[in-house]
Formats: sequence, C-alpha cells, structure tokens
Amino acid sequence: MLTSTPVQLYLGAAGYCTHPEVLTLRGGSIRPVRFPAGFACIIHPVHGAMLLDTGYSSRFFDETARLPNALYRYITPVVYQEQDSAVHFLKRIGLRTSDIRYVILSHFHGDHIAGVRDFPEAQFIYLPQAYDAVRSLGPLAAVKAGFLSGLLPEDFTRRSLPLTGQPNQWTEARGAKVDGGTGTEAEVTGRTLTLAGTGAEAPRIFPWDEVYDIFGDGSLLGVDVSGHAAGMMGILLRTEQHEYFLCADAVWSSRAFREQRRPHALAGIIMSDRREYRSNFDKLVQLHQQLPAIRIVPSHCQEALNAWGTGGTAHE
Repeated sequence: MLTSTPVQLYLGAAGYCTHPEVLTLRGGSIRPVRFPAGFACIIHPVHGAMLLDTGYSSRFFDETARLPNALYRYITPVVYQEQDSAVHFLKRIGLRTSDIRYVILSHFHGDHIAGVRDFPEAQFIYLPQAYDAVRSLGPLAAVKAGFLSGLLPEDFTRRSLPLTGQPNQWTEARGAKVDGGTGTEAEVTGRTLTLAGTGAEAPRIFPWDEVYDIFGDGSLLGVDVSGHAAGMMGILLRTEQHEYFLCADAVWSSRAFREQRRPHALAGIIMSDRREYRSNFDKLVQLHQQLPAIRIVPSHCQEALNAWGTGGTAHE
C-alpha cells in the first residue's frame, strides 16, 4: 500500500466547461466535449471532512463579467447550475459547509477554486509555489494563468497552511534512513520504503521520488505534478478497498495516459512549463502501466467520474 490510514472518498463535479477534444488529446475529435470541474470530499478518521478543490460556483460568473476576466469565460465556455455546487453535493452526503475543516487546493485555476468562499471555517492546504506563481500577476497575465484573485476570500493568507516543509524522499537505497523534513523518519528496506510509524510503503517502481505527508500519518500524500500549473499537487490516498491517485490536471482524460496521447501542441500555451508537463505525463503513464490497480482520477475526466463518481455513497 502506498498510504497507511484508509479514508472515505466521494467524487463529484461542480459544473463543466467545453473544449474541442483535440486540444487535450492529440488526434482527438474537433468537436467540443464536456470536461467536468471535478472535486473530492475526503473524510479522514481523525482530521474529519475536507475537500480537494471545489469546482465552479456562481462566483465564477461574477468574476468573469467584465474584461479582461471575461476572456476566461469566452475561451472556456462554462455550464453550471447552483444545484451542481460542492455545497449541494455535501448536503446530499449529510455534510454542512461548517463540517469542512480543510480545503486542499491542487492549484489556483478558477475551475478549482471558485467555491472556496463557501467554506468560511476551512483552512487551505497547498504547495506554496502554486500560490507564489499567481499572487502578484497583473490582470492580463492572471487571466492567461487561469487565476481569478476575487475568488479567494480576503483572509485567505491567514487561513492558509502551505506545505512549506521538505518533502519525504523515496529512494531505492537498501537499509538507508532518511528524514523527510517533517520529523518523520523513513527506512528503506529492500524494494520498498516505509514511512516509520505509518505503515505506508512505496514500491520501488513508484515514479515520483518525493511526496508530502500532509498530516504526518501517511494517509494523504501530496505529489508535485507541475507543468499544467506551477506547484500543482496530486493526492495519493486509499479507501478500505482501493488506492487512488487524484492527479489534478496532469492529464485531462484517462485515455491520455492509457493511450499515451499528449495534448495538442497548442495546449502548451496555457502551461506553466511544457518540459515539466511532459515529465509528469510520462510518470503518470508509468504509474498506470506498473501499478494498474491504482485508480487514477484526473480532475476533468468524465469517464473517471462516471466510473467512480458518487452522489451519496463513499467509494471503497
């Protein structure tokens, strides 16, 4: 197992945008297809309920009512109804907004942060480089980067818990001990690296060398999958029955890593770093090939949402 403590997982989407498929999948159709604005509700046995991203909210339309922000809406047409919101989704599974203790932000694009103001008691967890990359951008540069600053609450910084510590190193050295910078000692034994005291083990073939042990118990492991956006973070977790990698926008669809089809070259215009994107794309392909039991969930994949999405039942 990559992680230790099992959690409950609910997958949903708050609205969707449309793009020609070919932009996200080389050789795809020129017709527009739906890309759901996915999010996840995770219920930890100790730390309670939290979200990974939020999808769209009505505030997205408020923030894109005028230029230059309106360019965002024109380039990526959005379909959203209030009953699609993360708030309504939580109600269907018996949770209130006040039950959400943390909102983990994979990155700061508008379709991932549009609902954060709905959770006034939550704290925000993210990689600091993700926010640093957008916080000081001018209006046009921010739109190009997919960032709408008005979607964040005024007290965002005060409520933030950025992952500033060093990530845990996963290496192949036999018998070595390393400290991931969080006070958690890890011991490498044979083909796996075990995070001491957590029971989490990393197979030697795991493509990423570093993870962020978000709660220090091996339950949620953050993985830097930058490229589409600087500091973008995916989350490794497990339920009682399955392991999941919520890979954010490392790909836009499951077909991409299954069929090894990168996006069209034009998609590179909106990427923070094309080289990083290619590197993490290749690692995702490797993960799928070498550890096929892991359920990889891209944020905008309708296929994954159809297979594992839920309106009221936690995934095992």
